[in-house]
Amino acid sequence: MKRWMRAATATLAGGWLAAMAGAIQATSRPTQPDLCAPVRLSETGLYAADGSVASANRPFSPQYPLWSDGASKSRWIYLPPDSPIDTTDNANWEFPVGTKFWKEFTFNRRKVETRLIWRAGVDQWIFATYAWNEEQTDAVLAPVDGITGAAELAGGKRHNIPGQIDCQACHGTKQPGPLGFNALQLSIDRDPNAIHGEPLAPGMMTAATLEQEGLLSPSRPELVTAPTRIHASSPRTRAVLGYLAANCGTCHNPAGETSFTGPSLKHSDIADGDDVVARLLQYATAWQVPGQPEGASRMLNALEPDASAILARMRSRRPSSQMPPLATQLRDEQAIAAIEAWIATDVRRRQ
Repeated sequence: MKRWMRAATATLAGGWLAAMAGAIQATSRPTQPDLCAPVRLSETGLYAADGSVASANRPFSPQYPLWSDGASKSRWIYLPPDSPIDTTDNANWEFPVGTKFWKEFTFNRRKVETRLIWRAGVDQWIFATYAWNEEQTDAVLAPVDGITGAAELAGGKRHNIPGQIDCQACHGTKQPGPLGFNALQLSIDRDPNAIHGEPLAPGMMTAATLEQEGLLSPSRPELVTAPTRIHASSPRTRAVLGYLAANCGTCHNPAGETSFTGPSLKHSDIADGDDVVARLLQYATAWQVPGQPEGASRMLNALEPDASAILARMRSRRPSSQMPPLATQLRDEQAIAAIEAWIATDVRRRQ
């Protein structure tokens, strides 16, 4: 870790990172001059003068966290004054120009990277990642291709800080934006069985606080009186579908980057959890599960859990077959075990 940090510091001194900052640009054609990601994290507006997180930046925690190789994460959102989130389409919130999201990744009690998502213009989203220095005093803008081997993980593997293209691959170009800030993820009807669930700390933003503070337009009082949740016949089904929505739903939906034609796992399409399970059981995957006859692979196989494409791809860390396809080096063993048990019990009972 020391070697790449010394290299990052040297390149910063030579002005190389400043040039890279100019290369960070919109995910779609801008209608105004491009803005750039600042060279240092301390210049992004995250911190107050005393080094603490600025009070205007509100913490939040999605109820179904994304798997990130076991990293501890902190997240904040900044909304410009008098600029509510447009919830005309409650399935696709539109964030006002000037909105910023930060996500900090900690491995082995050391901050390794912080990611910035910034709606800098009507048609301009900026994605940037910042690599923390050895002294833990600031972070510098990573190259557009990211940084490999930034932190040690289990089994001799190392965490890679993603580059701009990696960020866009997950966050999209059709409808770019955050992944974990929506009515389901911020619901106050929080799933107590969520895989990798995090406690909701005092002061964290929720769908209810957004509504109560007038930060949603049009107003969405139902987010307080009837909080969004996944309705399922068992708590385990609810938890597994929440995990799949967070980790798979960005691509596994018809409006996603890949125009997926199978059952949608998008957060807004899984309210009827049992119906989603039925469709997953019926869906034949183009990707063939090893050992299965041609054309016999299914997303879920209730009679033979190990033959389920979901499990086979979660277990793989090969670039050609692993799921999620990016941003993870380690298998999510806790989720794999939970989904194995779910298929062998709750799903099997449906057959």
